[in-house]
Amino acid sequence: MFHNVFIEMIVRSTVSFMVLLLLARLLGRKQLSQLTFFNYITGITIGSIAADIAGESKTPFFEGLTSLIWWSFLTFLLGYLGLKSSKARVVIDGQPVIVIKDGKILEETLGKHHLNMDDLSMLLREKNVFSLSEVSTAIFEPDGKLTVTLKPGHRPLTKRDQNVFTGNPKYIPTELIVGGNILDQNLKEAGLSEEWLRNQLNHFQINVKDAFYVELQENGTLYIDRRDDGVTE
Repeated sequence: MFHNVFIEMIVRSTVSFMVLLLLARLLGRKQLSQLTFFNYITGITIGSIAADIAGESKTPFFEGLTSLIWWSFLTFLLGYLGLKSSKARVVIDGQPVIVIKDGKILEETLGKHHLNMDDLSMLLREKNVFSLSEVSTAIFEPDGKLTVTLKPGHRPLTKRDQNVFTGNPKYIPTELIVGGNILDQNLKEAGLSEEWLRNQLNHFQINVKDAFYVELQENGTLYIDRRDDGVTE
């Protein structure tokens, strides 16, 4: 009995492995290189079906194999439809959205796509952008990544030509206000007080509640994004 089960598992695993390898080749590299939510779900499901076939003796082998092939076929079919039709592509993969435009954060767009400022800052840091003041445009892609266009004065070639970074910066770019809330810990770590911050904002005739995002710059100045500043998609 044990011998038969062992042989069955070996055969199941080998066939599942070969079929999964073939299907992965047929589905193409997009499944990994552009991992949209749809690709993520289909990838997990295909892997789960293959694992179930290989490791569960109670799962009918040919029924499971049929399910694996059919699911892969549907994934391939939808990918083909997305290739041929832009409307189908939007439905399947979604479409890119602008989250920063002309240097201004689009708060409503962030909210619609369940992004907060911590998420946005993390995505920018992945692009080696540590200050929002450097960003001209940021686009949130269907695969969850951020495409960033820097302002002319912050593009790499311009930095080298103008020797922008000379000497050590006075501060590390730090968030001081996010969503209208003062980040007391960040102020403390920067060696600044809330009174200093309020005075700086008063200089620009801005109340704390009217500031959606405020960032301390390397030279001690502030980058300020007003709440509801009128910039839209």
